[in-house]
Amino acid sequence: MAGHKIYSMPFSSVYPHYIKKAERKGRTKEEVDEIIRWLTGFTQEELNAQLEAENDFETFFDAAPDMNPSRGLIKGVICGVRVEEIEEPLMQEIRYMDKLIDELAKGKKMEKILRTR
Repeated sequence: MAGHKIYSMPFSSVYPHYIKKAERKGRTKEEVDEIIRWLTGFTQEELNAQLEAENDFETFFDAAPDMNPSRGLIKGVICGVRVEEIEEPLMQEIRYMDKLIDELAKGKKMEKILRTR
């Protein structure tokens, strides 16, 4: 699968792109962080430590203390692929995060993004 190259990329190299995408649409870094914390179970301090450590995506997700069970409710297309149909677990986690950031940039309310309503 061509996407395997992303596994070895430092999460910290993609994170600024998430923030820029959100900020271009009037959203905030704090909202991006909230989404990542919701998905992974990291505290803000743990997220900051992951960014400082420059861990790759695989290490980042392996270190996540509590992947949100509601992430299975994330549906839709990102990068031309339906996230709910991705069979490779790590790629699905990466695309879940991409989809959530995309929803933020499209103006969805946080309650909807975080699947609380």
